[in-house]
Amino acid sequence: MTSGRDHGDGGIDQRGPDQWRLRWRVGGKRYSKAFHGPKRAAQAELRRIISEADIGAAVAPVKLTVRQHLRRWLDGQYGLSAKTRERYEQLVGNQINPQLGDVLIQALRPAQIKMWHGKLIESGLSTITVGNAHRALHRALQHAVEIELVQRNVAGVVRPPKPEHAQVEILSADQISDTLKRLRDVKHRLYPIIALALGTGMRRGEICALAWKAVDLEAGTVRVERSLEETDALRFKTPKTRAGIRTISLPQSVIDVLRQHRVQQNEHCLRHQLGRFELVFPLADGSPYPPDRLSGDWIEAVRVYQLPKVKFHALRHSHASALIAAGLDVVSVSQRLGHASPSITLSVYAHQFRPRDDEAAKAIDAVLS
Repeated sequence: MTSGRDHGDGGIDQRGPDQWRLRWRVGGKRYSKAFHGPKRAAQAELRRIISEADIGAAVAPVKLTVRQHLRRWLDGQYGLSAKTRERYEQLVGNQINPQLGDVLIQALRPAQIKMWHGKLIESGLSTITVGNAHRALHRALQHAVEIELVQRNVAGVVRPPKPEHAQVEILSADQISDTLKRLRDVKHRLYPIIALALGTGMRRGEICALAWKAVDLEAGTVRVERSLEETDALRFKTPKTRAGIRTISLPQSVIDVLRQHRVQQNEHCLRHQLGRFELVFPLADGSPYPPDRLSGDWIEAVRVYQLPKVKFHALRHSHASALIAAGLDVVSVSQRLGHASPSITLSVYAHQFRPRDDEAAKAIDAVLS
């Protein structure tokens, strides 16, 4: 084998027919890489590397895999909520690492990202899940760019699959009335929860976190200031955006349900020698009602009482749809739901929208009663 003459901070060594070893320095450190092709092409590649080093754009070679970088990235995401971190861990472990984890991060190319999308779709994943995985990878690779592990974010070159527009699940007015009647007739413990969900559009975690001090039955309002988050443990957290903190007007029918529920709850506490509960909907011992358990109890009630087969979140969609059908304007609906922007409301509910939140209470009351 022959050794090429050094040029400044670099050199070329021949390793075989059209096989070369490129050598250069960055910041006083020596680096090398293999190159396959004509000598002229090897020389051009070395010139490019040295040129980038001269202007500070060079990236030092590292034998770091995508899996290793993702682990470091996740461990350093201290500003994430516990739920978001859990979701990232799931996407990395289930969607990203099995296909791309063993690829060197500096060797990752747009074509591999495209193939990865295809394999995820072929495995039966929805385009929404694939898009979520892509955005997680994009965020992690952007961090790699910022700390100069790679020169470009290859996930930014390839777009994720366009998501299908899933049909929003909602209950009709008749289904709402029938669902509430069936739960009321059997005195089901979920009845006041479902009435509040349909009457306010509150999220599952917001309902589980609701305290009596945030409920004013005389004024007919509830104040949403926190949510109950469930990961490996339960914790109360404030809403992600300022719009999530809001006061919601209650329909009269829901006010009546909550009055009766408070009386029954106080009787329960006296009967079992418990202090008054802080939470509106705790477990029997007064501890917080885990949101996942609430969803499971709803699914069980749907099965036992042959209710419409929709997820708990569909109750929120049903509330919003009832308001829109009654002619409420998009800003009022958005504020009531706690959306960060009316554009989010418009992206989910494509209807025509009339102002004032107290009219929202009247509109949903007409459906509930």
